[in-house]
Amino acid sequence: MRLPNSEHESRPWVIREIAKDFTLEDVWGLSLKRSGPHDLDKLIALVTASDPAHGALPVRILWGARDLLGKWFDLGRISEPSGGGANDLPIPGTTETSLVGRLPADLVGSADDVEFGSLPFTPLYRTDNEFAAELGNRTVHGVMHLALVEMGDGRQQGQMAVYVKPRGRFGRAYMAFIKPFRYAIVYPALTRQFERGWAAQST
Repeated sequence: MRLPNSEHESRPWVIREIAKDFTLEDVWGLSLKRSGPHDLDKLIALVTASDPAHGALPVRILWGARDLLGKWFDLGRISEPSGGGANDLPIPGTTETSLVGRLPADLVGSADDVEFGSLPFTPLYRTDNEFAAELGNRTVHGVMHLALVEMGDGRQQGQMAVYVKPRGRFGRAYMAFIKPFRYAIVYPALTRQFERGWAAQST
């Protein structure tokens, strides 16, 4: 389910200091039964192993459509591995190509062991209760933030927040165009997939 941005903004996440010049696009909640001390690692593993190109049919269609648009308008494929040419573009409004330089010294390299499969993200950092990864392409520089929030009674909520910095007028138009599809199709399908994966791991 989609959560109000204030739910994320009310907590002292590290990402709020690192991405101050980014816009918090949206926040999504995952209902997760607490299972042990390594729950954040389990959540990260579920997300990094996901492959929208082989997920629910509506998501596959939209994922393929984005790759087609990328081919037509020289935007690059959404599924390109991180480190490609598009990711060498500077973060809009800066000369930085990555948020790594903004990390506190104790978090540098803290997520180097995390590997994404088909998703075009590069890990940024990991703490006891949060994780962030970034991507850069010709439309936007974005950050995916994962966190665990204790809800009491043996329950916890996984939260996935999306920060963005569109790349110029075209990037802003692109983000506005895809927003209805993200809200109605992509993220609801992904959160259901993650919840099912969590439940299957916990049985």
